Amino acid sequence: MSLIQSAPKYPKLLRLLKPQNPSSFLLLRHLCAEPSSQPPKQDAEAIKTTVTQALELLQQTPHHDWASSRPLHTLLFPSSNPSPTVLFQITRRLPSHSAALNFVDYLRSNSALQDVQVLSSAFLAVLNLAKRESNSPETLSELYRVSKEWKIRLNVDAAVLLIRSFGMAEMVDESALVFNELDPSLKNTYVRNVFIGVLLKDGRVDDALKVLDEMLQPESEVPPNDGTRDAFFCGLWMKNRNGRWLSIEEIVQLVVRFGEHSVFLNSIMLNKLIAQLCRGQQIDQAWDSLRELMKLGAPVEVSCFNVILSELGRKRDINRMNSLLREMKDRDIRPNIITFGILINSLCKLRKVDAALEVFKKMREGNDGISIEPDVITYNALIDGLCKVGRQEEGLAMMKQMRSVNGCAPNTVTYNCLIDGFCKGGEIDMAREFFDQMKNEGVMPNVITINTLIDGMCRHGMINGAFMFFNEMQGTGLRANVVTYTTLITAFCNVNNIDKAVELFDQMLKSGCSADAIVYYTLISGLTQAGRMNDASNFFSKLKEAGFRPDIACYNTLIGGFCRTNKMDKAYEILKEIEDVGMKPDAVTYNTLITYFSRLGNFSVALSVMKKMRQQGLVPTIATYGALMHACCLAGEIDEALKIFRNISKSKLFPNTIIYNILIEALCKNNKVEVAFSLMNDMKVKGVKPNTTTYNAMFKGLKEKNSLEGAFKLMDGMIIDACNPDYITMEILTEWLSAVGEIDKLKAFLKGFEVSPSDDALETLQV
Repeated sequence: MSLIQSAPKYPKLLRLLKPQNPSSFLLLRHLCAEPSSQPPKQDAEAIKTTVTQALELLQQTPHHDWASSRPLHTLLFPSSNPSPTVLFQITRRLPSHSAALNFVDYLRSNSALQDVQVLSSAFLAVLNLAKRESNSPETLSELYRVSKEWKIRLNVDAAVLLIRSFGMAEMVDESALVFNELDPSLKNTYVRNVFIGVLLKDGRVDDALKVLDEMLQPESEVPPNDGTRDAFFCGLWMKNRNGRWLSIEEIVQLVVRFGEHSVFLNSIMLNKLIAQLCRGQQIDQAWDSLRELMKLGAPVEVSCFNVILSELGRKRDINRMNSLLREMKDRDIRPNIITFGILINSLCKLRKVDAALEVFKKMREGNDGISIEPDVITYNALIDGLCKVGRQEEGLAMMKQMRSVNGCAPNTVTYNCLIDGFCKGGEIDMAREFFDQMKNEGVMPNVITINTLIDGMCRHGMINGAFMFFNEMQGTGLRANVVTYTTLITAFCNVNNIDKAVELFDQMLKSGCSADAIVYYTLISGLTQAGRMNDASNFFSKLKEAGFRPDIACYNTLIGGFCRTNKMDKAYEILKEIEDVGMKPDAVTYNTLITYFSRLGNFSVALSVMKKMRQQGLVPTIATYGALMHACCLAGEIDEALKIFRNISKSKLFPNTIIYNILIEALCKNNKVEVAFSLMNDMKVKGVKPNTTTYNAMFKGLKEKNSLEGAFKLMDGMIIDACNPDYITMEILTEWLSAVGEIDKLKAFLKGFEVSPSDDALETLQV
């Protein structure tokens, strides 16, 4: 709706001018309020006397006889210019806005009244009474129409009252009408500030900007002040407001324009602006904006620089942090404890603990004339940094220093850092000692403390101890959270104690702790690995009922489980659900299916799955090729397997030992030992090291051909490659060499001696 429109039609004026009950004047004392402007001190008594006498005469005389009352006329109009203050006070002490409006009508009809300011002042009192009585915007709207009809010029206070009241009643078009029709000389900064606030609250950002733009002009007659700044930026950043949001670039430009009038954001607002720029990855603009404002004379505090430093720390950009610190020094902006805390914390997170200790030392020793005593937050950052790099003993020494040197008492965070450090270092008993120590000192552990200890115990195989500690803490009233339960559930799943994991899940729900998607996924994965696919499917359904959307990893877990348990109908159901929810299978999905069909020896289906995988734009992995080659080999399609092997190099992948082993084993089984030897040489050329499985496959093939010379060369190869024989190797060689009278060769092989007759036997393996 346009802001410029005519005033709506209103009821007849006579409704407001009806006679008043004289008895209502008894309410005068209760309706009194202080005037907007105080009279001079020396006139106070005279004004009070005049007001009292006037009210008595008005009460004694019916309002339709006021015009003919000589005493009233003499009292109110001793000259052609009666006092606006007197008439304002009389009007505002009348019992109702209707009575006050009758009085204003009497004043304007009096020929002795020449000063329009008098009527403006009296009409303000009418508006005040109307607002105080009912705060009805309709009544105020009617009174505004009356003011125009009677040609009473609004003063600034009256205009502000109407603009603000209409705005609060969401009648912003009425506010705009008042502003637009107001005498230009009265549209001062104060009026504009109020109007801007009303417009922004209603979401009319562009209209507010038009009003503001006039104020921000270089030679503006109504320049902005701090009230303009507060009205505009508080309205602009108001939560859940309507209307468009300005871009950060527009806001920065406006901030600079305010600055050109020496009106600057306060520290809270400026910090908010800098934080917005930093979150938007516009750190350079944040710094440039600060420079521009400082040029204009803005009193920029260190807190603004701390915001930028904090963001640079999150980005791990130490070089730019140093540059900013140098510029702060050049501009004589002194760092505070928060500045040093950001630096120390950032360096610790980068694992540059020694550099953090150096900053800590400079802070305490007062280099460059700055000496700041560290607080517990600074100590905690250092202790955490030391513990994170395995220097928990130094962290412990730092805690002792904070007690003895600075008198800082360790808090829960301090102990949590140390407990975490000792848990990660495997010193669980030491971590438990700190837990007991903090309780003895009256430092209350929190759920992070509990989770850290339980996680440490579980990671080091102390699952039963972790569970006992968990029960102990539950008994003391320290409640676990979803992280606690997830840690324990994961630990029990990892040791295949699925029943205990499910029991903990049920306990978690009974305790009022809501499960998150991670807990459900952990249980689904554990049940799948245990082959309990019905239970896994049940938890999958519960996950969706809880409002969580499964990701592709969760779907892949189920597909893998159904494939391993030969329930392909269920696997196909999951694949269909993936399609129905708008997801696409990824490389893991296809590899799982290819592996399944390869294991079954269904080579044609495996190949068709790979073809579809390529059509979806997914690149097969080395595992994909390995599964396909395995399927070919099981189907006796050795040539096809070799063809796939050659395609691996074309796809810029590198065959690993497993890939070579698949082919070598298949070739040896099919009496193609010479080709297998060739592949083994290819392995060495390409830097792929054969393992025991490779040698065992070759020994089996050579045994079938009774090629002792080749076997001896391979035995030497195992010694050179430091590849230890396993029970399969020993079973093959013992049976074979014993039968041909070469048991001494086997004994020498087991002692690590070469058994091949020539020194260069391994240069090229041949049969």
